[in-house]
Amino acid sequence: MTTDYEFPLWETIKIISGIDEVGRGPLAGPVVAGAVVFPRRFRPEGSVLEKLNDSKKLSAKMRAELVPEIKRNALGWAVAAVEPETIDRINILQATMLAMNNAVESLSVRPDLLLVDGNRFKTGLGIPYTTIVKGDSMVFSIAAASVLAKTHRDELMTAYSRIWPAYGFDRHVGYGTGEHVRAIMQYGRCPIHRISFRIRQLGEK
Repeated sequence: MTTDYEFPLWETIKIISGIDEVGRGPLAGPVVAGAVVFPRRFRPEGSVLEKLNDSKKLSAKMRAELVPEIKRNALGWAVAAVEPETIDRINILQATMLAMNNAVESLSVRPDLLLVDGNRFKTGLGIPYTTIVKGDSMVFSIAAASVLAKTHRDELMTAYSRIWPAYGFDRHVGYGTGEHVRAIMQYGRCPIHRISFRIRQLGEK
């Protein structure tokens, strides 16, 4: 991935934060957002960060190698999770917006511009923003945010798998795989399942 997208923006904007989320689709667990600010005109030449890309295109091993390098080189970074009970109460779209805004508010620096993956965003933070479809494959700071969000959520789901081992959260991280649906059919939902998410195999509409 190149870092060229941000370079023209840095001519007039000092602090840019990339934002991305993971976990909108699963049947269980939180939705997690990441926010990353790199120093102005940052380039990753000569480091593992040259391999940075959309987290879904990277192996778990590569994501694990990238996380400390992202944190070491970033001017600021943050992750924020919104739990299933809130997702059920306000819906997944609003919960996603909340996670993204919480991540930005948790940054140690206040951005002058937000670059947000996707085509929808809502904020009351008073910071200008641009939404970018497939931004995690195009924008360096968004890709970094996606890696931090993905690794954080995977760690949470692995921890949950030790509390509720019957569901296999460490393998499917809450997504609606056959294994996961069969476990729900056998054991019912556990406290981190999203009650508002319907499961077709259970006859729910």
